[in-house]
Amino acid sequence: MSAMLLAHEPLIRGTVFTVFLLAIALWEVAARRRPQRMDRRHRWPGNLSIVALDTLVVRLVFPLSAVGAALVAAERGWGLFNVVDAPMWLVLIASVVGLDLAIYFQHRLFHAVPWLWRLHRMHHADLECDVTTGLRFHPLEILMSMGIKLVVITLLGAPALAVLVFEALLNATSMFNHGNVRLPAGVDRRLRLVVVTPEMHRVHHSIVREETDSNFGFNLPWWDRLFGTYRDQPAAGQLGMTIGIEAFREPHDLRLDRMLHQPFVTPHRDGK
Repeated sequence: MSAMLLAHEPLIRGTVFTVFLLAIALWEVAARRRPQRMDRRHRWPGNLSIVALDTLVVRLVFPLSAVGAALVAAERGWGLFNVVDAPMWLVLIASVVGLDLAIYFQHRLFHAVPWLWRLHRMHHADLECDVTTGLRFHPLEILMSMGIKLVVITLLGAPALAVLVFEALLNATSMFNHGNVRLPAGVDRRLRLVVVTPEMHRVHHSIVREETDSNFGFNLPWWDRLFGTYRDQPAAGQLGMTIGIEAFREPHDLRLDRMLHQPFVTPHRDGK
């Protein structure tokens, strides 16, 4: 079972990625929430190129995947769930929830620490918010995130199956909650009780600093409510809000080379 999970991890994650990317991209065409001034032709080449680069960099720097780290921890008896006797169903759920909580605090850390924000702000510098924004992260941030994730997986002793489920969920929900898609208000209100919705997460991409520093969750919406970072709607409304950050608002900032260089730029209007 363990060897099979490790062998099929790229196929499983690749399938989830492709299905959700295509499905949400089509949903954006059929039911767009916000009009976009900067269209896909200007934004998608850089956003999709960064995904390919991130994947390559992670594979080169971390030959051991997150699932592989879970298997090593299980083999050597490392981590909480490898020493505590508990039902497997409970361990699986607790591992997924624990990993999601770790990602929430990691996200807050990348906003709070100035040099980490320099890496993370590339994600926020997209001039629109759609399915590809959920994939747009600087390679250095991806490497740091992977390192943190490996440590958390080892400390938890999370089973390989739980890690695979979490990784697939994180990828899928990131594309979903960044999607420029329209949901009925009643559906969104009920749905955001169990998962971060596009309407909820879009507030996080507001140009307003107080709104940028809210709604940090990717998968589960509970952490923002529990730790006081939840904001229901942007002050200007979903259609009136401005997406992005003040420092990088020119079309050429969407090019791959400019995106990669952003952490090393100190603009006059950085906001942090």
